[in-house]
Amino acid sequence: MHSPLFSLEVFPPKRTSPVGTIYDTLDGLDDLKPDFISVTYGTGKSADRTATARIANTIRSEYGIDAVAHLTAQYLTASDVDEALAMFDEAKVSGILALRGDRNGDREPAGVFHHASDLVRYIREHRPQMKIYGACYPEKHPQSATLDDDIANLKIKVDAGVAHLISQLFYDNDDFMRFLDKTRAAGIDVPIEAGIMPVTNAKSVRRMTNMCASRVPRKLARMLDKWGMIRRHCVKRASSTRASRSATSYARESTASTSTR
Repeated sequence: MHSPLFSLEVFPPKRTSPVGTIYDTLDGLDDLKPDFISVTYGTGKSADRTATARIANTIRSEYGIDAVAHLTAQYLTASDVDEALAMFDEAKVSGILALRGDRNGDREPAGVFHHASDLVRYIREHRPQMKIYGACYPEKHPQSATLDDDIANLKIKVDAGVAHLISQLFYDNDDFMRFLDKTRAAGIDVPIEAGIMPVTNAKSVRRMTNMCASRVPRKLARMLDKWGMIRRHCVKRASSTRASRSATSYARESTASTSTR
């Protein structure tokens, strides 16, 4: 039986944003005492791995929290991975989350690591002591024909060296429990951490669930629709209020101007 773990995921800020914004966020998360914080990674540029390594190092050294660095596979060459591993060694990360990564229509994959399992094998060969994390999909990967097919591919990734799985977001516990039963039946016995995306606004939930082909339960869909209607009403009312204030201000200024002539 695996002990429960609690982790958080942070995104390096955009290049146009100050890096200090992420540390302001970390200051607010300190009291939550996560077991580790994972740091996401871009599509494979050198600047992406530098940012991931730098933030991971700060999480470990300044906040005393274990850091896990994401690493995406399909746009990397072997030398790119070697460079990333050296950076992550220097940052003293506690593990690497090995991912295939999303396809970028503006770039061609490097053609070296076609799947996350290929990257896992390479890391295991070159860093045998490094803990490797992997991703999983409780409702199946969008490109898999069935959940059983997806779990068969997941077993390949675990057998290649993944020691801990973190699931994609889901909004129905039954989906996750069914997935757990199937993975255990397939012989996958590593810890599986439930990935949860808090509902902060309707637009972000719609965008992420569409991207991951995750199901939105009917009750949640109604809440999101209601949320959207409330937001539109507030925006419309705020716009009307601003217009009314502008008209009132203009009328006052016109009256004052007329009276001083």
